[in-house]
Amino acid sequence: MSLPPGPRAPRPIQTARWVRRPLELFEQCERRYGDFFTLRMAGFNPMVFTSDPEAIRVLFAADRDNRLPAGRTFVLEPIMGSRSVLLQEGEEHLRRRKLMLPAFHGERMRAYETLIATIADGEVASWPEDREFALHPRFQALTLEVILAAVFGVVEGERADRLRGHLRRLLEMTGSPSMMALGLFTRRIGRVGPMRRLDDLTVRIDDLLAQELAERRAAADLVEREDILSMLIAARFDDGTGMDDGEIRDQLMTLLLAGHETTATALAWTFDLLFRAPETMERVRRAVDEGDRDYLDAVGQEALRLRPVIPMIGRTLTKGARLGGWDLPPGTDVFPAIYLVHRRGDVYPEPLEFRPERFLDGETPGFAWIPFGGGTRRCLGAAFAQFEMRVVLSRVLAAVELESTASAPEKMVRRNVTLSPKRGTPARVLSRRAAPAPPPVAAGA
Repeated sequence: MSLPPGPRAPRPIQTARWVRRPLELFEQCERRYGDFFTLRMAGFNPMVFTSDPEAIRVLFAADRDNRLPAGRTFVLEPIMGSRSVLLQEGEEHLRRRKLMLPAFHGERMRAYETLIATIADGEVASWPEDREFALHPRFQALTLEVILAAVFGVVEGERADRLRGHLRRLLEMTGSPSMMALGLFTRRIGRVGPMRRLDDLTVRIDDLLAQELAERRAAADLVEREDILSMLIAARFDDGTGMDDGEIRDQLMTLLLAGHETTATALAWTFDLLFRAPETMERVRRAVDEGDRDYLDAVGQEALRLRPVIPMIGRTLTKGARLGGWDLPPGTDVFPAIYLVHRRGDVYPEPLEFRPERFLDGETPGFAWIPFGGGTRRCLGAAFAQFEMRVVLSRVLAAVELESTASAPEKMVRRNVTLSPKRGTPARVLSRRAAPAPPPVAAGA
């Protein structure tokens, strides 16, 4: 058994290239080696990358057996906690997934439409007129408020204000690629400097969450409440037991970190793409006026294709596997390269063009569209994220006319584990439209 070819540069050089310019490295390797290549990073096992949809299908089909690469735990566990659904494996992961999934689908999810619309309307109303501002941080503020209301179930009061401030600070600290590198380093030498401050902040957040959990468990209306925290408290495994406070805390922090930055970044990328496609911008405005949700969803899907927020996902093989003609041994770390598979010309004609019409037939191209991963580990909040994107996109376009203030498309840069617009998608409000009526509480998705 042998691994696919890859760069021969020393591990420190490959690591530096990956940290500074991961997409450039991806593209160069694909041009030279094809659908499979191997990178060797300092401190990690060899990493096999693939952009072959059939190989990705086979890999995801073995999710009940395969494990997670060690890097995910190193980066995420100190903040999310060891019992996060993102870090659990095997049957324990499936048990938690089954328990949590109902909160993100069906009527439960659709009940959040008015909530998201109201938060979006308030955010857009605060945007300055005739002055440049960056959309990305504004969408970050918006998605944080959605999470506080829909997930944590806290909006007003002293505790909510303190929690909001602490969570905002946590998100700022964890949004830096240098913090990710420092986190990996300090796992080996002890938590010092910025990581110590991050630990102290996490303790303050945990104290507030413990107070909220105690109060929520005693609430007489717990089963009637629609926020996800209340649902997690009331949910029961098949044996009748529920999650304890420590695990619920881990799941809340997971939903915060997985759902805040990703959705905000996806929205910023959507507008950067729309600014460069005036005909598409005009059509999506018509879709908003006509209530054409299919086209709005297609815009979001195409944006996630061209600008995936996460460039890759990984699995560690527990058994040998044949992928794309390569016999890979047990223990191999295999990474579907989301960025590359989304740009395959054999799946997406003229793949670098922004064309939402690709998705109007209602069929996404299987394992060639994986912005939320796949298999049994596909993102729990995928449907919620796309739903939130559609609602926010429609409310923004119904309320204001925006234009880009940048002369060129945004560059994709690393922000921790995500790929974000370098300048935050700078824009300006050209005009405001009549405030749209809020959607009905139980409107269909």
